[in-house]
Amino acid sequence: MSTSSTAPILPSALAPLALPTVHDSGADTEAGGIVVNSCTTLGATLVVSLSGEIDHFSAVPLRALLASAADAGYTGLVLDASRVTFADSGFLAVLEWWPRHGRRLRLANRSRAVKRLLHAAATATRQPARTASLTAQAMS
Repeated sequence: MSTSSTAPILPSALAPLALPTVHDSGADTEAGGIVVNSCTTLGATLVVSLSGEIDHFSAVPLRALLASAADAGYTGLVLDASRVTFADSGFLAVLEWWPRHGRRLRLANRSRAVKRLLHAAATATRQPARTASLTAQAMS
Protein backbone atom coordinates (compact mmCIF):
# COMPACT_ATOMS: atom_id res chain seq x y z
CA MET A 1 0.00 0.00 0.00
CA SER A 2 1.31 3.44 -0.82
CA THR A 3 0.22 6.87 0.28
CA SER A 4 1.18 10.28 -1.05
CA SER A 5 2.00 13.16 1.18
CA THR A 6 2.57 16.85 0.46
CA ALA A 7 4.33 17.50 3.74
CA PRO A 8 8.02 18.49 3.46
CA ILE A 9 10.61 15.92 4.39
CA LEU A 10 12.23 18.30 6.91
CA PRO A 11 10.30 20.73 9.05
CA SER A 12 10.84 24.32 7.91
CA ALA A 13 12.87 25.12 11.03
CA LEU A 14 15.43 22.44 10.05
CA ALA A 15 15.48 23.07 6.28
CA PRO A 16 18.65 24.84 5.02
CA LEU A 17 18.24 28.43 3.92
CA ALA A 18 18.50 28.95 0.18
CA LEU A 19 21.31 31.33 -0.74
CA PRO A 20 20.40 34.20 -3.08
CA THR A 21 21.41 33.73 -6.70
CA VAL A 22 23.91 36.31 -7.90
CA HIS A 23 24.18 37.07 -11.59
CA ASP A 24 27.37 38.86 -12.58
CA SER A 25 27.45 40.40 -16.03
CA GLY A 26 31.17 41.05 -15.66
CA ALA A 27 30.76 44.79 -16.09
CA ASP A 28 30.53 47.34 -13.33
CA THR A 29 27.18 48.99 -13.92
CA GLU A 30 27.05 50.69 -10.55
CA ALA A 31 27.55 54.42 -10.76
CA GLY A 32 30.57 55.74 -8.89
CA GLY A 33 30.14 58.23 -6.12
CA ILE A 34 31.21 61.83 -6.53
CA VAL A 35 30.55 64.21 -3.68
CA VAL A 36 30.55 67.98 -3.92
CA ASN A 37 31.94 68.84 -0.50
CA SER A 38 31.56 72.57 -0.93
CA CYS A 39 30.56 75.04 -3.59
CA THR A 40 31.22 78.73 -3.05
CA THR A 41 31.59 81.79 -5.20
CA LEU A 42 34.18 84.53 -5.38
CA GLY A 43 32.77 87.16 -7.71
CA ALA A 44 32.33 85.45 -11.08
CA THR A 45 34.37 82.41 -10.00
CA LEU A 46 32.87 79.17 -8.72
CA VAL A 47 35.01 77.23 -6.21
CA VAL A 48 34.08 73.53 -5.95
CA SER A 49 35.64 70.90 -3.69
CA LEU A 50 35.17 67.29 -4.86
CA SER A 51 35.73 63.86 -3.34
CA GLY A 52 35.04 60.28 -4.35
CA GLU A 53 35.01 58.69 -7.79
CA ILE A 54 34.41 60.60 -11.00
CA ASP A 55 33.46 58.48 -13.97
CA HIS A 56 31.13 58.79 -16.93
CA PHE A 57 28.03 58.23 -14.78
CA SER A 58 28.94 60.14 -11.64
CA ALA A 59 30.10 63.18 -13.64
CA VAL A 60 26.52 63.89 -14.78
CA PRO A 61 25.51 65.93 -11.67
CA LEU A 62 28.83 67.81 -11.82
CA ARG A 63 28.22 68.67 -15.48
CA ALA A 64 24.71 69.86 -14.60
CA LEU A 65 26.08 72.03 -11.78
CA LEU A 66 28.68 73.58 -14.08
CA ALA A 67 26.18 74.11 -16.91
CA SER A 68 23.92 75.93 -14.49
CA ALA A 69 26.83 78.04 -13.27
CA ALA A 70 27.82 78.90 -16.85
CA ASP A 71 24.22 79.90 -17.63
CA ALA A 72 24.25 82.10 -14.52
CA GLY A 73 27.30 83.94 -15.87
CA TYR A 74 30.16 82.42 -13.91
CA THR A 75 33.33 82.63 -15.97
CA GLY A 76 35.89 81.14 -13.59
CA LEU A 77 36.09 77.69 -12.01
CA VAL A 78 38.45 76.41 -9.34
CA LEU A 79 38.17 72.66 -8.73
CA ASP A 80 39.77 71.24 -5.59
CA ALA A 81 40.38 67.58 -6.48
CA SER A 82 42.54 66.63 -3.50
CA ARG A 83 40.08 63.98 -2.29
CA VAL A 84 39.18 62.41 -5.65
CA THR A 85 40.00 58.70 -5.42
CA PHE A 86 39.27 57.74 -9.05
CA ALA A 87 38.88 59.74 -12.26
CA ASP A 88 38.43 58.68 -15.88
CA SER A 89 37.52 60.23 -19.22
CA GLY A 90 34.21 61.42 -17.77
CA PHE A 91 36.18 63.87 -15.63
CA LEU A 92 38.34 64.86 -18.60
CA ALA A 93 35.18 65.68 -20.55
CA VAL A 94 34.07 68.02 -17.77
CA LEU A 95 37.50 69.67 -17.68
CA GLU A 96 37.50 70.15 -21.45
CA TRP A 97 33.94 71.49 -21.55
CA TRP A 98 34.29 74.33 -19.03
CA PRO A 99 36.95 76.50 -20.78
CA ARG A 100 34.81 76.87 -23.90
CA HIS A 101 33.50 80.37 -24.63
CA GLY A 102 36.38 82.04 -22.78
CA ARG A 103 35.78 80.58 -19.31
CA ARG A 104 38.80 79.99 -17.03
CA LEU A 105 39.63 76.74 -15.23
CA ARG A 106 42.07 76.05 -12.43
CA LEU A 107 42.51 72.53 -11.10
CA ALA A 108 43.82 72.88 -7.55
CA ASN A 109 45.16 70.25 -5.17
CA ARG A 110 45.21 67.31 -7.56
CA SER A 111 44.97 63.86 -5.98
CA ARG A 112 47.13 60.97 -7.13
CA ALA A 113 44.22 59.63 -9.25
CA VAL A 114 43.74 62.98 -10.99
CA LYS A 115 47.48 63.37 -11.62
CA ARG A 116 47.58 59.88 -13.12
CA LEU A 117 44.61 60.67 -15.40
CA LEU A 118 46.11 63.96 -16.58
CA HIS A 119 49.48 62.31 -17.22
CA ALA A 120 47.84 59.53 -19.25
CA ALA A 121 45.82 62.06 -21.25
CA ALA A 122 48.90 64.17 -21.97
CA THR A 123 50.86 61.08 -23.02
CA ALA A 124 48.04 59.92 -25.30
CA THR A 125 47.84 63.29 -27.07
CA ARG A 126 51.62 63.39 -27.62
CA GLN A 127 51.87 59.78 -28.75
CA PRO A 128 50.37 60.10 -32.28
CA ALA A 129 52.81 62.86 -33.23
CA ARG A 130 55.75 60.82 -31.95
CA THR A 131 54.54 57.70 -33.75
CA ALA A 132 54.12 59.64 -37.00
CA SER A 133 57.65 61.02 -36.61
CA LEU A 134 59.12 57.55 -36.03
CA THR A 135 57.18 56.16 -38.99
CA ALA A 136 58.47 58.93 -41.26
CA GLN A 137 62.05 58.27 -40.12
CA ALA A 138 61.68 54.55 -40.77
CA MET A 139 60.37 55.14 -44.29
CA SER A 140 63.27 57.41 -45.35
